[in-house]
Amino acid sequence: MGTITFLLVLSFLVFFHELGHFLAARYFGVKVHVFSIGFGKQLYAKEWMGTTWQFALVPLGGYVKMKGQDDSNPSLIEEGNDSYNTKKPWQRIIILFAGPFANFLLAAVLYFTIAMMGATTWAAQVGKVQENSPAFHAGILPNDEILRINDTDITSWEDIGKTIVNTDGALKFFIKRDGEIIAKTINPHIADSENMFKEKIKKRMIGISPSGKIITLDLTFSQSLIYAYEKTIFASTMIFQGVQKLISGVVPTSEVGGVISIGKVISDASESSIIALFTITALISVNLGVLNLLPIPALDGGHIMFNLYEMITRRKPSDQVFMFLTIMGWVILGSLMLLGIYNDINRIFLND
Repeated sequence: MGTITFLLVLSFLVFFHELGHFLAARYFGVKVHVFSIGFGKQLYAKEWMGTTWQFALVPLGGYVKMKGQDDSNPSLIEEGNDSYNTKKPWQRIIILFAGPFANFLLAAVLYFTIAMMGATTWAAQVGKVQENSPAFHAGILPNDEILRINDTDITSWEDIGKTIVNTDGALKFFIKRDGEIIAKTINPHIADSENMFKEKIKKRMIGISPSGKIITLDLTFSQSLIYAYEKTIFASTMIFQGVQKLISGVVPTSEVGGVISIGKVISDASESSIIALFTITALISVNLGVLNLLPIPALDGGHIMFNLYEMITRRKPSDQVFMFLTIMGWVILGSLMLLGIYNDINRIFLND
């Protein structure tokens, strides 16, 4: 069942990505010969609206084949107003960007759906209080519920961290204890901490940790839109930073996951709850959007760079340069895929 869920989710994400390219191409009048979910041998195909819609043997991706675009033959010229290579560079950039944008949009829709269904988070309830910390000296106790900090209403544990980090000076905490509202003034101190990439950082802290209590957020329609926007932006930023940290060596290559890891995460989420499955699907959708925007020639981001070059210099890169960079791009992508699979297999054996 897990494998089926994985293939359905991946096909769903690929479909939306390619649909973005397809709709943008059709908007600018470009003919699309093939819309494929998967690569390789054709398993099922149907002709509709001048396009062959197909499922192919290898379901780990997909593509739209447009008139006038062929990575394997960059010198291909197909004339006519319905050809990709006769469109202006800015139009081609929109067609290329539409795929990743569709992934970001899908993630936002999924996060919005999660918010309307009842997103869960940690409650703003104190678990442990670190000895000799600012919170300890201010008299904060376990199970205290934090209602407000200064003029900021607190609804979740995440709100506490944001407010402490983004506010200067002393903080006035309004807490609920045994049915009473108590005010406490706390002076945060700068302490050693770690970010999500396990880098050592300095951070304003008061010395408390969450109780672990889970609450369901009761969000209005407008609040759900804000929730979806913030989650999509956060996920995109996190993945961009992760790629940057990987390139700079902060994140070890052993952290790179492959198709096996993705399949396991999706399978586990599907067995947990529909909200967990939606959350993982949204995160992978953002991941696809971000990775496809990387300036690697074989990806959308690489083709966008080629078109930006053409816009600036008023000439296309030579066929030899295009082919060389495209091949290098496929080598990079292939190497990353093999690294991910290698790491996945290593984790399986280590867990055993």
